[in-house]
Amino acid sequence: MSDANFTIDHVGAQGDGVVRTDDGPIYIPRTLAGETVRAEITDDRGDLLEIVTPSADRIEPGCAHFGTCGGCALQHQNEPSYLVWKRDQVVRALESKRIEAPVTETIPCAPSTRRRATFAAMRTRKTVRFGFFERATHTIVDIASCPILTPEIESAIPALRELVGPGLTRKGKASVSVTATASGLDVSVTGGKAYPDLALRQTLADGAANADIARLTWDGDILAERRPPVLDLAGIEVALPPGAFLQATKTGEETMVNMVTEALKDCGSVIDLFAGCGTFSLALAATHKVHAVEGAKAQCAALERAVRRQGPGMGLKPLTVERRDLARRPLRPDELNSFDGAVIDPPRAGAATQCEALAASSVPVIASVSCNPATFARDARTLIDGGYRLESITPLDQFLWSPHIELVGIFRRE
Repeated sequence: MSDANFTIDHVGAQGDGVVRTDDGPIYIPRTLAGETVRAEITDDRGDLLEIVTPSADRIEPGCAHFGTCGGCALQHQNEPSYLVWKRDQVVRALESKRIEAPVTETIPCAPSTRRRATFAAMRTRKTVRFGFFERATHTIVDIASCPILTPEIESAIPALRELVGPGLTRKGKASVSVTATASGLDVSVTGGKAYPDLALRQTLADGAANADIARLTWDGDILAERRPPVLDLAGIEVALPPGAFLQATKTGEETMVNMVTEALKDCGSVIDLFAGCGTFSLALAATHKVHAVEGAKAQCAALERAVRRQGPGMGLKPLTVERRDLARRPLRPDELNSFDGAVIDPPRAGAATQCEALAASSVPVIASVSCNPATFARDARTLIDGGYRLESITPLDQFLWSPHIELVGIFRRE
């Protein structure tokens, strides 16, 4: 270990300040470009001891847990420079694949809008620890508040801690996923006591009732459902299956839906790849014939039920659903060629094989949604090499004060 002063060259992809040395980079959390800091160094990591010369972009973090909780990396950076940094992550990912395309300014994310979160929880000898992991550790930081979460989730933290407590062990850490829906909180727990007996199941169900939880799922088993958790997707109510994917914020979702529908407005028929519960399919079906493809059985069923029950009354165009694992069995070019447009919203790993098929297809326009600039750039390179032009890229900050960023890219066949 060594204690010395360092000058921060830039902020890296994980939100840490980077010091350039002859022996390689050193990463120091909670620092900004241009700052002189004192830090204790172990290998390539630094523990910040003092800000000697602060950046003009430095602000006071608004959360009492910042610095110990690992959920946020950049609360100490003012919004203008923070949004520029987020955009730069997209630009650098594109540059790594030799892609030149117009990238707009980052669309910001407001505090108190994150509608889903995954907490860590464990029982100690005297109490329950409930919160988020400390950065790069398995230590749970017990939290009382969180400025990124919707008020419904933040205010429920004490009740959630009490609810899951009886089902926790002192040997492991449980994962508690919470989603704010129109009908209440949807809570899903994994890693707690396995195969809870009848008495524990009743205790947990009673706790869910006392906390007014819409649904409590334990290791995939629904223990209590007072109300089906419901999402409003383009005016259609969709009952959310346990563990189903949805966008992190409602405002971010609405912005992306508007961008995708605008890009595909002249398409008669559209294919929605990795459709989930229908975030884009249902909006597009107001004016387009849509074929939604999704690998998760429960999400396909939820979308089909919503369309069957509410589609006729909403005047939706034909919307068909196909269950298909697109990583193992992507749609072939000849299957894609019958569509006038495509939207693709893959997981963080991207959609390498499906994009190879899209690149060989004749689909005129593709709207690509991604939460990972690196895999987006890789797949974009495939589409460009196949004859598409990347018309525009819009970064959206759905993951406030974290290194993660969402983006929408529009491709048109040359």
